[in-house]
Amino acid sequence: MSASAIFVLDLKGKVLICRNYKGDVDMAEIDHFMSLLMQHEEEGLICPVMAHGNVHFMWIKHSNLYLVATTNKNSNASLVYSFLYKLVEVFTEYFKELEEESIQDNFVVVYELLDELMDFGFPQTTDSKILQEYITQEGAKLEVAKTKVPTTVTNAVSWRSEGIKYKKNEVFIDVIESINVLVRLPCGLIDHCVLFIQVNANGSVMSSDIVGSIKLKTMLSGMPELRLGLNDRVLFALTGRDKGKTVVMEDVKFHQCVRLSRFESDRTISFIPPDGESELMSYRINTHVKPLIWIESVIEKFSHSRVEIMVKAKGQFKKQSVANNVEVRVPVPSDADSPKFKTSTGHAKYVPEKNLVVWTIKSFPGGKEFLMRAHFGLPSVENDEAEGKPPITVKFEIPYFTVSGIQVRYMKIIEKSGYQALPWVRYITQSGDYQLRTNV
Repeated sequence: MSASAIFVLDLKGKVLICRNYKGDVDMAEIDHFMSLLMQHEEEGLICPVMAHGNVHFMWIKHSNLYLVATTNKNSNASLVYSFLYKLVEVFTEYFKELEEESIQDNFVVVYELLDELMDFGFPQTTDSKILQEYITQEGAKLEVAKTKVPTTVTNAVSWRSEGIKYKKNEVFIDVIESINVLVRLPCGLIDHCVLFIQVNANGSVMSSDIVGSIKLKTMLSGMPELRLGLNDRVLFALTGRDKGKTVVMEDVKFHQCVRLSRFESDRTISFIPPDGESELMSYRINTHVKPLIWIESVIEKFSHSRVEIMVKAKGQFKKQSVANNVEVRVPVPSDADSPKFKTSTGHAKYVPEKNLVVWTIKSFPGGKEFLMRAHFGLPSVENDEAEGKPPITVKFEIPYFTVSGIQVRYMKIIEKSGYQALPWVRYITQSGDYQLRTNV
């Protein structure tokens, strides 16, 4: 079972719009939602599912809105939450920004969307591209939609319309990998009033993994079938081939267009693609990742006077590659002032509202090392407040490179008219949750 009703509330709990799908829950039950939420907040026990009698509220917060689903049955919570987040995605596609004002200004369209997105409590058509074919922000077209439903809604291939034509048939494939790394940094601290401490001189990777996705921009005529081949280790093992570098993908998730039975039987990724941009699949690779940009830092403190920070960044990826738009974010004491910087490349700036130094390097070649020195004054009165130890974080993007070594081996495009199409592949590695923590 799924939701009985969907409500959109403002921050005070006022109902902006709602849709009763099943009629088995009193609509006045929503009046209890805000008091329950405030009670949980006071107790410090905020829960995504709350109950009043036999009625359950499943909710999410977005901007200045609460999106709430009610049910009195043993509903599939995962399905309900997936729907609520899909609701946010669809509304954002329509209104650019989803907030109280956009709901109030587009009341008719919102109600039409709620009517089409779910039927008798079960998700129905949730693809915003399909919805935009027959629900538009022009009232006249809303009337037309009642008499003529696009074939995509009733078609077996609901994510793609028939009759699509392009003068030039092309497919653009982006393989994007984000690296999540937690590193314990080699770091030195010198306190001229107390003692000299050298901490964890070698440094170590505490945790790491790779989260990847394959995104498509499809510009193909007709109803083509695509087959994508990767250097998947399981596939190579099934076919008796184990030459070359292969990868083991975990937590693989596909777009609904992929034939899952075919993938499970022989690891072939076969599908009729959505038109335009889409995410074909996502995956995770749980492996030890060598930090692509290694950081070393030395902090020199002069009590009641100043603090000097030296940060060295080294590119630990192949020399042929270049990291673009690198940002090294270094935390500084909250009472620091009078910043002075010296960098071997790029530029540094102080962001006082975030207690950070942001060192920006536009182009960072592999194998290179760069230095940044920062000098800050400290107040003469000692600050006894115990501050936390925020991590150094790094942001970057490396084109034409993947850490895992995943490769698109082929992309076959089959269409009954027999046209030739060009597939283009691009690889990008970028920072995800990339933290480097110190002990001092």
